[in-house]
Amino acid sequence: MQIVCLDLEGVLIPEIWIAFSQRTGIPEFSRTTRDEPDYNKLMQYRLDLLRQHGLKMQDIQAVISGMAPLDGAKDFLDGLRSQYQVIILSDTFYDFADPLMRQLGRPTLMCHRLETDAEGFVVAYHLRQPNQKFHAVNALKSLNFKVIAAGDSYNDTGMLGAADAGFFIHPPASIVSQFPQYPVHHDYASLRASIDAAAQRLATT
Repeated sequence: MQIVCLDLEGVLIPEIWIAFSQRTGIPEFSRTTRDEPDYNKLMQYRLDLLRQHGLKMQDIQAVISGMAPLDGAKDFLDGLRSQYQVIILSDTFYDFADPLMRQLGRPTLMCHRLETDAEGFVVAYHLRQPNQKFHAVNALKSLNFKVIAAGDSYNDTGMLGAADAGFFIHPPASIVSQFPQYPVHHDYASLRASIDAAAQRLATT
């Protein structure tokens, strides 16, 4: 009766927009949810940048096709899935995620989608649900699941707060200082130990 919910970017895979920034040489694309807590503001900023530089969906997908999960992420995820049900709750897009989901063994992913025009430019983004990580955790809890969650950024804090146990993994120091209530982990082994300890505790409550 326990489910583990994980963020994707910064937790299991590199930040896609940072990789895109590095590949294009455009530093403005490196701004992520670690820097901007307003997701709608951040996405509009990205769409404006894409149009300004004449970059299309295929340009982003070309970068993603050469990316791989973070070191140790596949083994960590496989280990978790051998003992727990695991759901990835991410603010990325299905249009981006497929190559990396394939490398991770296709775990269940809940995220959003993008809209492109006839020329291949990204013209809009469609959220599956605003604040979807928070709502997903609460929906699982309404089904009498105990939820353990881990993330790295501003947009994960609603999920961590709603979960029965929440943890940071690989977070920037600025976020840690603002949310000291969530234990911080810098490697998968220590996060797995905390997940197991939380699961044992929740099994008795």
